[in-house]
Amino acid sequence: MNLVNAVKNYIAKMTEESGPGMKVLLMDKETTSIVSMVYSQSEILQREVYLFERIDMIADSESMKHLKCIVFLRPTKENISLLSRELQNSRYGVYYIYMSNIISKGDIKTLAENDEQEVVRELEEFFADYLAVSPHLFSLNIPICVQGNSWDPVQLQRCMQGIAAVLLSLKKIPAIRYQGSSDLVRRLAEKIGDLIYKESSLFDFRSDNQSILLILDRREDPFTPLLTQWTYQAMVHEIFTINNNRVDLRHVEGISKELQEVLLSPLQDDFYSQNMFRNYGEIGQTIKGLMDEYQVKSKSHQKLESIGDMKAFIENYPQFKKMSGTVAKHVTIVGELSNVVTKRNLLEVSEIEQQITCQNQHTQQLQKIKKILSGDKLRPEEAAKLVMLYALKYATHPNNHINGLINTLANDNNVPSRLIQLIHKVIEYGNKQAHLSDNFGTQEAVIQVTKRIFKDLQGVENIYTQHSPVLKETLEDLLKGRLKENAFPYFHSQTVAVPRPTDIIVFIVGGATYEESLAVHQLNCTYPHARIILGGSTIHNSSSFLREVDSAVLDIPLSGSKSQTSRNATQHSNKFSRFS
Repeated sequence: MNLVNAVKNYIAKMTEESGPGMKVLLMDKETTSIVSMVYSQSEILQREVYLFERIDMIADSESMKHLKCIVFLRPTKENISLLSRELQNSRYGVYYIYMSNIISKGDIKTLAENDEQEVVRELEEFFADYLAVSPHLFSLNIPICVQGNSWDPVQLQRCMQGIAAVLLSLKKIPAIRYQGSSDLVRRLAEKIGDLIYKESSLFDFRSDNQSILLILDRREDPFTPLLTQWTYQAMVHEIFTINNNRVDLRHVEGISKELQEVLLSPLQDDFYSQNMFRNYGEIGQTIKGLMDEYQVKSKSHQKLESIGDMKAFIENYPQFKKMSGTVAKHVTIVGELSNVVTKRNLLEVSEIEQQITCQNQHTQQLQKIKKILSGDKLRPEEAAKLVMLYALKYATHPNNHINGLINTLANDNNVPSRLIQLIHKVIEYGNKQAHLSDNFGTQEAVIQVTKRIFKDLQGVENIYTQHSPVLKETLEDLLKGRLKENAFPYFHSQTVAVPRPTDIIVFIVGGATYEESLAVHQLNCTYPHARIILGGSTIHNSSSFLREVDSAVLDIPLSGSKSQTSRNATQHSNKFSRFS
């Protein structure tokens, strides 16, 4: 189960089926991202694709009948209309059309009717309708999928299509389990189950009865997306944001033009691939090793004393230049991460965050929060997130000080009203899931305090990575056959139970995180008999998660904030006592 290979194989097949000769690749906005996640431009060029076009940005151009056109589009109504127009006025000799998902018979008929010049040689469904971020992680790039407490119908359809594409590309017919406390998740499970039944001819694979599709709700764990991150990939996403493997660094003072936007792809950057799961302390050491290696090679290239030396230099120059770019990129990123950590006081903030989520020491934690809020080192965003985490953890505590902390933010810290509103919304967001989960009984504590060590903090427990996402324990229970069926029912009662699945595809409605991706990576290493894939409507950092919350929870009047907060706290039930 390798998502990157699945998508790459589809794209390779597209270029091979059209035969030898010069080709153009015609895509839409989404499929452009899908291709760029797994292929570099130089790799595509090696497959004789010399021109790239967006179907929604086609300008008037001359006919190029000597070129073959490979069309790779999502089967949307807009794309069918644009492609029909292209076929009516065909600019290329022949067209090989590949849809990234199931195309309706009506749309096929529409394309056939518009192919008056009979230039279409192929029309196939290639199910690469998701972003393969890594072999075990995929995203649908849906920033917000819920409006209020209901599905946006367009995004419900998109999630169903994306998951179906994953199953079809991996040739899986899984049993479907879902978080029973969530109506959102139940509806998605029903849509996917109905699609598999309706398109049974497509899902005609030999089943080993050991595959599970597990659909979860982000509201089950609102803690994870709010925490400061300390592994390289997650940290870069939290502080800078990774968008389709690209990081915008234009805001960095004195940045060179070449580094204003950098590519962070585990497929095209060996250093990143080997270090993206390492923590902040370890990255400093590995960067130093990379620099030392580069300096040794740089000095050797300065000694060109013979024809043989010159020949060796020319042969190795592409690799040397690539290494030079890698060094410059990662030194810049890590240097700026260090600046931000110091400027925002993130070490102290993160220590308190971890204590809130992993320990049950209300009085001590409240005093630490009050102390750090009384200073002037925090941005409003970090201050608000601390109060959010406190409110989620201690909403049912009889002596909670949620209202007092909110008043401190509003009056003493000058935190904007939008962030104050978001604190109330986060409480409500967690509360919606909490009271739904009560019927399923108590569970073991989900926070397993791990003991890791920063290599540059010798002998000191790593207090910054104690937190473990709820997903990790859920998956461990599933792997061990302990996941309760009343809490995570199967779609349709007649489904044959899969007590110990070997292949697990997880999808989180409302977005996954890179911390959860790390947990899945660790589980794949720990349980060699199992293969786990994680997907989400998007991949969140704290900023994008709060935008999701803002959309998912209706506005709460600030004028009644005190009574509203108290009411939410009373309703917050026992779900989050699991974090004690």
